[in-house]
Amino acid sequence: MITRRTVCCLGLSQLICWGVSYYLIAVFGPLIAADMGWSDTMIYGGFSLAIVVMGVTSPLTGRLIDRHGGRKIMSVGSVLTAFACIGLALSENIALYYSAWLCLGVAMRFTLYDAAFASLARVGGIAAGRSIAQITLLGGLASTLFWPLGAFLAEELGWRGGLMIYAAFALATLPLHLALPRASYGTRRTCSSREIETSASPPASRPKPWLVATLYGVMVAATNMLSSGLSAHLIALLTGLGLAASTAVWVASLRGAGQSFARLCEVMFGRSTEPLALNLAAMTLIPLSLLAGFLGTPLLLSGAALCFFYGAGNGLTTITRGTLPLVLFKSGNYGRVVGWLLVPSFLLAAAAPLAYALIMTRFGSAGALYLSLALASIALTAALALSYLYRPASGPRSSRSQSGSLTSMQSPQQQRP
Repeated sequence: MITRRTVCCLGLSQLICWGVSYYLIAVFGPLIAADMGWSDTMIYGGFSLAIVVMGVTSPLTGRLIDRHGGRKIMSVGSVLTAFACIGLALSENIALYYSAWLCLGVAMRFTLYDAAFASLARVGGIAAGRSIAQITLLGGLASTLFWPLGAFLAEELGWRGGLMIYAAFALATLPLHLALPRASYGTRRTCSSREIETSASPPASRPKPWLVATLYGVMVAATNMLSSGLSAHLIALLTGLGLAASTAVWVASLRGAGQSFARLCEVMFGRSTEPLALNLAAMTLIPLSLLAGFLGTPLLLSGAALCFFYGAGNGLTTITRGTLPLVLFKSGNYGRVVGWLLVPSFLLAAAAPLAYALIMTRFGSAGALYLSLALASIALTAALALSYLYRPASGPRSSRSQSGSLTSMQSPQQQRP
């Protein structure tokens, strides 16, 4: 059973962990580059390395959480995040800088949403859907809080001092993770074959398991790449469109406000909304928000609309990324299955900061907007296909009330989900 205490602890930990890890590059990256004389490629290459590490360690992390629970794994992640921030703060050469990002990659996979979602699924089974939505409320404010806070700390203490404070914040999440329950929901069984069975639709119209897994993977990969690119470059993108640097910081922070607003609306009013329907709405909102960036005038208004409504769509997407597997796959092996399906998304997301940097160097902010719109369109197409596959076939049948059956996944080398 998932208690209110568990939700509160995970929600607060997500707010801090996202702020001091995933979002730190947007604030501290340019300052490190200016101080150390390193190129943008070298700076953002560290962030890309961390995301690659997240992808490589994703299947193992999912298995560990299914087996041991989030309490142990996420607690280790808290300590690793602190070590990584200290390593970045002490970096005097590129080797130490990249080593710190490698450590932060493992830490992020151990502490961020996908680990938290798997932890909740292990404790609550398919009933974890509401709790998944609730913990994203605070997590969505991470950029809103930590981008301005990071800028303030860097101005007062320098980027090294600011990262040391971030390390202290990371350690503060350790008691939050230690408060998570040890218990698991139901009986878990080991996966041993490739097939992923789904039962959210009648047997006569049941979609092919590989197609469901592929569409889910493509959708998550596109949205993760988009999120990764904009997380690293949103402030620079807004500056390139013509906003002053100081204005761009707080306008970009509206992304977090939009995320939390959308998630609050879902928690309060979306109880009867099917995950597939909510997912389609989110995927539709994202490309519409990006179109606001092409309006141009008034620049402040169009930039604010882009950030807020993109944040709203991305906020809902984060929820459905956690709740859709509860519908499509068996929750007892949630961590293992999602761990494998997320590997391509992490690898593509790792390329996003560099890809956006190259696009913006050659084509400016407009080029980055076109790339973002293309990724959002791919995700929307996959969401439309999933909704079509699970359209009602005969009589009313709620996908929220049904759980899929997952039998397994397997790597090319060995049988493991």
